[in-house]
Parts: sequence; C-alpha cells; structure tokens
Amino acid sequence: MRKLVPLKSIYAFVAVAETGSMTEAAELLSVSHSAVSQAIKALEAQLDVSLFRRVGRRVELNSVGRKYYRKVAPALAQIVEASEAIARKPQGNRITLNMVNSLALHWWIPRVPDFNVYAPHIDIRISNIIHAFDLEREGVDVALLHGTTDEWQDYYCEKLGDDELIMVCSPHLLEGNQQATPQQLLAEYPAIFATNPRRQNDWQVWCEHHQLVVPSQQKNLTFSASVQAVQATIRRLGVLITHKQFVRDDIKHNMLVQVGEPVLNPHQEFYFVCLPEKLREESVLTLRNWFRTQFGAA
Repeated sequence: MRKLVPLKSIYAFVAVAETGSMTEAAELLSVSHSAVSQAIKALEAQLDVSLFRRVGRRVELNSVGRKYYRKVAPALAQIVEASEAIARKPQGNRITLNMVNSLALHWWIPRVPDFNVYAPHIDIRISNIIHAFDLEREGVDVALLHGTTDEWQDYYCEKLGDDELIMVCSPHLLEGNQQATPQQLLAEYPAIFATNPRRQNDWQVWCEHHQLVVPSQQKNLTFSASVQAVQATIRRLGVLITHKQFVRDDIKHNMLVQVGEPVLNPHQEFYFVCLPEKLREESVLTLRNWFRTQFGAA
C-alpha cells in the first residue's frame, strides 16, 4: 500500500504557500513555527523534492511547488468545505432570515407578535446583508428580497407582492383639510427624499404617474437612509414617497397617513428567496405561508 501524505503536511504546505511565511502560516494554523517547519520538511522528504525557495525573510514556491500547489490547494478547499457542511448541524426550527435593515425595523419587528402566535415553535434570527450573496456560505436560510431576481437565478424565488409607492405625511399636516390632495400638499410642504439605491427613484416614478414635475430637494430634507426620511416625515417636516409595506405599521398607529392612491413601482418587487432544497423543511414552508398572508393583506 502506498504511503499517504499526512493531511497536516498538506495544510502546512498550502498555508506557507499562501502566506509566504512559516511564522504567519503557524499563526494561521494555530500551531508552533517548528511544527510547520517539520511538516514541510517531512513533506519534501516524502516527495523527494524541494517545494520552496527562500527570498530574504520570505519563502516562495519554486516551479515544482507551484505545480503541486495548483493540484492540492483546490482539493484541500473541497475537503474543508465538505467537512464544514457536514459539521453544520441543523438547528431544528431556527431560521436565519435576511432582509435590509429598514424592513427589519419597520416591517418585521412590528409583526413579531403576530408571527409568534402563528408559529410559536419557530425561532427567527435576522441578518441584514444588503447586496446579493451566497445564502449557504453566509448561513442564511431565507431572504426577504426587495428588488429584482436578476442576481438570484440559482435560487427558488417566489413573488410575494408589488412595491407600491404612496405619499405619506404626518396627520397634523392635514388638520383643517382632511381631503387635501397630493398636489395641494406639495404646494404647501417640502418634499422629503431618501437617496439610497432602493429608494432614489421613488419620487420620479410617482411624479411620472401623476404627470407632475419632480419637486426640488430642500436643505436638510435629503437622507441616505429610509428610516431617517420616515422619521423626518413623522416629525412634520414635509411629505414623503415611500413603499407601502415599509410604513404600514406607522399608518396603523396614526403616526403617518396615506394621501392618494398607491402607484406601482415597476423597478422593484418583494420576493421569498431560498435554496430549492430548503422547501423540504417544514419550518421554511411555514414561514413562506406566513409571508403570503402578510403580503396578501397589504
């Protein structure tokens, strides 16, 4: 039987090749410098070749070492990935759910009591990764996506609802004129803007639908975060165009009022996103069904 190369020698070889230092490789592997040095010597002795050459205080692969690295590094990565996948033990009914922070604050948190009644056995952990990402690599089970599915083609994507844009303001701005139209409010109060990528076109879409000129941005009333724009609106600083799902709870508690009818935003929608195999898990199906009821009640 062939004598197999010890895996610890392969770990040491790849670590030194990638760091260019025995010391840094030792720190990376949480072993002593001598352990790394001995592992490299043992590997070179077993293969009967030299794999590194010293350049000053650094070490780098020679031509043989580079060829060997190109073969073993991907194989080691596969071993590590496979081992981590098996080691990830299912957390029962725990689900890591990703959504942007604004949705977590204004949409998810107000609905936690309702979800607790609907599915008391499920424990939701919220993450707030913003851009497209690998669900499995980030340890995310489900994503509530607000946008498009262009970058999520490898996943199960189910549309939950449209992105409906509405004008909102503080109820105090309507005192004495409960039937004020959006046009009347714009003539009297400044427009509040949220300029983050998901909301930067809201005013333009809404105004094009109503055949109005986009209002100018006023001093101190332009915000990068939607939550800031909503707070400014609640504080009676002006009127805001935002998506209906975002402020449903604020409207319910009379902190904001909707003025006029919703306008469909053609650039974004709401989706339930997960790996196809996750649909075999009862907890994930329960969460999806609850999402359906919430967006269906919009």
